[in-house]
Amino acid sequence: MTNLTNQKKGSLLAFVAVMFITPDSLLIRLSNIDTWGMLFYRGAIPFVVVFIGLLIFYNKNFLKALFNVGYAGIFYIISFSICNITFIVSIQNTNVANTLIMVATAPMLSAIFGGIFLKEIPDKKTWIAILITFFSAIYIFYDSIQLGNFFGDFMGLITATGLAVNAVLIRSAKDRDLLPSAVLGKLCVAIFAFFFVDSFNLIGNDFIYVPLMCVFCVAIPFVLVTIAPRFIPAEEVNLFFLLETILGPIWVWMVIKEQPSIETIIGGVIIIITIAIHSFLKLKKS
Repeated sequence: MTNLTNQKKGSLLAFVAVMFITPDSLLIRLSNIDTWGMLFYRGAIPFVVVFIGLLIFYNKNFLKALFNVGYAGIFYIISFSICNITFIVSIQNTNVANTLIMVATAPMLSAIFGGIFLKEIPDKKTWIAILITFFSAIYIFYDSIQLGNFFGDFMGLITATGLAVNAVLIRSAKDRDLLPSAVLGKLCVAIFAFFFVDSFNLIGNDFIYVPLMCVFCVAIPFVLVTIAPRFIPAEEVNLFFLLETILGPIWVWMVIKEQPSIETIIGGVIIIITIAIHSFLKLKKS
């Protein structure tokens, strides 16, 4: 890694992180654990793993970094916790493809919130991309109403909104490190879910799927995605996440034959192409 340029380091970190994340939706589908049990373990295990890493990284400065997050860090904890919960609820109430496509609208939502709260008014190209993704999402929502998947899709949109809010909070607090807030967000998810869990037992293959998912699909990518923006622009990191939107549903289709509707495929392709072109033009300009 020492001989690589910053561009190559950032790209490699983002790519590896996303490749770790892509089987996440499949492992959620394969697990038989209930929603609250899933949320508890996805909060508790990554919290412990990353918390130990932070203690090693910050050493004696951990508490200082924690208390330095300010109001932005507090709101980040709340938003981060909510979108972690709604992501699992969405996956379990609609097709995986629908959830990941809704999540893919996050960059466009962050552009809108950035214009409102940070006065970073989107340019003409961004407004065009926002309108295209908006109407594509409505097209998918209309199909989900017919199939009875509206609640799951709506939770996916809430997840995307939470991710967009997180991005705006990070931009508004550039002088602070909000990584401790994200770790506390994981702890909050675990504590919240704890009161609703019927059983903490991992039965059968869940003993493999759940720890595997929490460490390799949540904790490790969480760290890599946090480090990547130090070497390349955040927009470029987000571009790699289009791979999850594409590969995530493919793994699910290959293993458990969950096939998205034709409307989801059409709307998803439009959204992915729109975001990819928009991201490419922004990076080319910068």
